[in-house]
Amino acid sequence: MTFHISYLLERAASNNANNGIVAYPLNDGSHPRKVTYEELHALATANGKLLREHLGCRNKLIVLIHFEDHLDNIIWLWSVIYAGYTPAMSTAFPREPHHCQKHLTHLKTLLDDPICLTKSSLLSQFPEPSILTVLDVASLEGAPITHLQAGPRTPSPDLALLMLTSGSTGNAKAVCITHQQISASLSGKASALPVNPKENISFMNWIRLDHVGSLVEIHMHALLVGVNQIHLQPEDIISNPMLFLDTIHQHRVARTFAPNFFLCELVRVLESGVPQSHLDLSCLRYIVSGGEANLVSTCVCISLLLNTLGAPKNAIIPAFGMTETCAGSIYNLSCPSYDVSQKHEIASVGQCVPGIRMRVTGEEGNLEISGPIVFNRYYNNEQDTIKSFTSDGWFMTGDTAVIDSDGRLSLSGRTKDLMSINGVKFLAAELQTAIEEDTIKGIQPGYVVCFSNRLPGAHTEQICVIYLPTYSPDDIEARYRTQAAITRSVLVFTGARPYVLPLEEKHLGRSTLGKLSGAKIRRSLDNGEYSAAEEHNAAQIKAYQDQIWSPPANETEEAIMQELEQVLDLPEKTIGMEATMFEMGLTSVALMKLKRRIEQRLQFKDIPLITMMKNPSVRALANALRQTHTPQEYDPVVTLNAQGSKSPLWLIHPGVGEILVFLGLAKFITDRPVYAMRARGFNEGETHFEDIAETVATYHTAIKAKQPQGPYALAGYSYGSMLAFEVAKTLESGGDEVRFVGAFNLPPHIKFRMRQLDWTECLLHLSFFLDIMTEEFSQSIREEITPLSQPEAIAYVMKVSDAARLAELSLDAEKLLRWTCLAYGLQSMARYYDPTGCVARMDVFYCHPLAVVASGKQQWLEEHLYPWREFVREDVRYHDVKGEHYTMLAPEHIRGFQATLRKALVARGL
Repeated sequence: MTFHISYLLERAASNNANNGIVAYPLNDGSHPRKVTYEELHALATANGKLLREHLGCRNKLIVLIHFEDHLDNIIWLWSVIYAGYTPAMSTAFPREPHHCQKHLTHLKTLLDDPICLTKSSLLSQFPEPSILTVLDVASLEGAPITHLQAGPRTPSPDLALLMLTSGSTGNAKAVCITHQQISASLSGKASALPVNPKENISFMNWIRLDHVGSLVEIHMHALLVGVNQIHLQPEDIISNPMLFLDTIHQHRVARTFAPNFFLCELVRVLESGVPQSHLDLSCLRYIVSGGEANLVSTCVCISLLLNTLGAPKNAIIPAFGMTETCAGSIYNLSCPSYDVSQKHEIASVGQCVPGIRMRVTGEEGNLEISGPIVFNRYYNNEQDTIKSFTSDGWFMTGDTAVIDSDGRLSLSGRTKDLMSINGVKFLAAELQTAIEEDTIKGIQPGYVVCFSNRLPGAHTEQICVIYLPTYSPDDIEARYRTQAAITRSVLVFTGARPYVLPLEEKHLGRSTLGKLSGAKIRRSLDNGEYSAAEEHNAAQIKAYQDQIWSPPANETEEAIMQELEQVLDLPEKTIGMEATMFEMGLTSVALMKLKRRIEQRLQFKDIPLITMMKNPSVRALANALRQTHTPQEYDPVVTLNAQGSKSPLWLIHPGVGEILVFLGLAKFITDRPVYAMRARGFNEGETHFEDIAETVATYHTAIKAKQPQGPYALAGYSYGSMLAFEVAKTLESGGDEVRFVGAFNLPPHIKFRMRQLDWTECLLHLSFFLDIMTEEFSQSIREEITPLSQPEAIAYVMKVSDAARLAELSLDAEKLLRWTCLAYGLQSMARYYDPTGCVARMDVFYCHPLAVVASGKQQWLEEHLYPWREFVREDVRYHDVKGEHYTMLAPEHIRGFQATLRKALVARGL
């Protein structure tokens, strides 16, 4: 039977009026919100009429639904449906402002300029000025209700709603979900996973409702059956796995969902001896598990544990489903008994429900599906739609699989070497390229293989990196350094720590086409063919760790070491007191996490981020923290990377004086030391530089102290380009060779621009440079803060800025005022600057300029950047890079920028 999905709510409101939705707000397990199906129907009808009155009769209008509370999402989903519009469930916005702008700009085009429904407490998530047309639902409350028609419509196969894909490998796609598809999907689920609503049961969801599994698998299926549905926040469940079991017990949950990683957590908790005698899980019928492969041993273990609490032995249901199939459509109803009998390591995902067919084609075993449950197009994306279907109409899932004689499906991998790590997908080829581009010493070029795999004893998949070493088999230091460099590269690319293994060339044979076979190497690894190499590698790494490890000398060092072990998930006694934390894989996110943990443990109100960056070893940081109250002598040098055999790269700060902008760049440069110059005046009591001559002399002295001999490589970002030019002249005048001078998007003549920047403009530039607000918003408040005193202007900016970003930077009003005055002082020093003299050579990296200085990139290049030729004796090389002036080193552009920079350094013989 095909029905319009409004039939689901109509039926539930009519036949099961007193059942409904119980939604628990975040961190509030005692005060759930309850709405019966009858109340939900009434709310949706009334809201639908309000929406029609407010938005008009645009039947093809798409409404993006953006709420964080489950109940809000459900109420407004049905309100939009009842209004006759097409709902699209919004995914969480990227936290980084530039990424958020890019995401919303893409949605504006993809969804034909949609209306976005949200609430006032979430408006701060939207960049200013608004990219989308945003409607706060509170503004509808006073609107008049007319007699516009709303409510159930006639059955139709037309578009019911849009679900957004994650966009982890590119921009998000919108999957068209039709009424016919939902009807077929729910019919198939009800057939495969029957329940008896007369038993007073419920369904439970704890995944965001932008996921098709929570929306169709749980919410709409519960409506069809007419039972209660319980919604909890994912943060609460993940942080407290027992809440999952307690809720099943309390609300008599028969059907819910749990991915493999969470099943592992349940095993851990239940085996830890936590009290569980109060639990009665006899109500439980199905825990559907998907998203990643299920380990049979885990299924066996959790099934036995749940069975002792009253659940049936086959409550765990491994499944296959996609957004394109309305979530689960193939279920294994005989787990774990069937998989144990077949001696499977990975659980089968079972057999098709009515409404879907499957087949496996080609030598690789490509899984293809068809039937009324399967979608038929991506919205506004004909190209991807065409590429996703075979000529005879079967959808190509991208998975490889086998179907056994019983018609049961087992997945074997992903086509195109797609790795899924912690729910995020990465192309193995792209990761291999990234590692190759890092030119890591110790790796034979062209002999790197990446894939994801479940290693013995592990419960989730991990990235594996196999490489051919160039060092001697017994060179334990080279082995350790190579592994550390690979780990660092993978962490930068994926955020996950890899399993790294060097192998002899005989194990890395190439095909006749010259290709290393990741699949073959993975199979050999699984079969234990590399066990001897694995044991030798582990022993060698351990030997070097033991060699460099020294015990903590005091309680502060011990506390920092233990917190670092926790953050990096490292075994005890693997962290040396003098080892650089960044070499161990400390990312910017992990750095902030470590900062907070140390502050809490050692009871520091605030540890400046620069303190941790300038003291990147356990011992150095412990010493720095003990001397917190002792005035420190100014040192402009911040070490971003201490390792590498090539000539160091010196990076000079932009006009804001700080070097945080170089953190992302430095992570990619592992073959040479990277130092950054930080301006004077950030710390209380420090004076600002008086003029350019003093600044240049200070930096020149610091560089010579750290690197007495050339050749030198200097680069500056924006304002720092001018300082790099001046320092290079000073070095050359002393007889030193400066082989590289990099100017990041700055012309030689800057005094006119410097004169445009008053104190207020410096504050606003600093604000969006630090990402505490967008550039557009900073300019929109200029007139409001210009008349204010400096403290008043600072207070206003603090009030309207991104609170989370302020906390991340440990930025308060006092620090922001000091920072703005420092930046203003630096800009003022250059108001009368005219370049003189020359350097031997220069590399200019240019991108889209500020609108106030040039109309476009070509004018910027020809009229403003070409004049550098007047101040260079040999040659100037120009490098076109992506982004705009303030985003050229941002995360979305940094990979391309670093590749261009490193090639330029090599071209200069460095």
